[in-house]
Amino acid sequence: CKNRCNYLRSDSENMGRFLNLLRTWLVMVSVIAMGNSVQSFRDHSFLSEKLYTGTPDFVNGLQARTFGIWTLLSSIIRCACAMDIQNRTLYHITLWTFVLALGHFLSEAFIYKTAPLTIGVMAPLIVAGSSIVGMLIGFQCISEPTEGNAAKKIKRN
Repeated sequence: CKNRCNYLRSDSENMGRFLNLLRTWLVMVSVIAMGNSVQSFRDHSFLSEKLYTGTPDFVNGLQARTFGIWTLLSSIIRCACAMDIQNRTLYHITLWTFVLALGHFLSEAFIYKTAPLTIGVMAPLIVAGSSIVGMLIGFQCISEPTEGNAAKKIKRN
């Protein structure tokens, strides 16, 4: 039993470390996304020069601001998840921000051909893909809500 208890304690410590690493990753990705949002608001040529190089004439100010708002919202959600990583609903929503980003960039690259696989497109694909994998692994580290906590949450609402 002693070895098994040490193993469980070690496993719990590793899960905590992984969640801390995931939280750090989410904050880092969030800060980078905020920078991309600001850049999209400042100058729409940022998108036509870095991302949508296949059809740069499609990029206008309105499209850049819409992209900026979408990126800013994703950034806020990811940062909120980093602060409250045990919140299962927020965790799921955050995971979906990465799934949507991956789907968007893959479709722009392979279906619509507006974003060829340059470094500007590969970076968000790698970040989204890595984040999805990390968050799927992180599901194992999130504690299950207890009946008492669930009842309190229902009562509050």
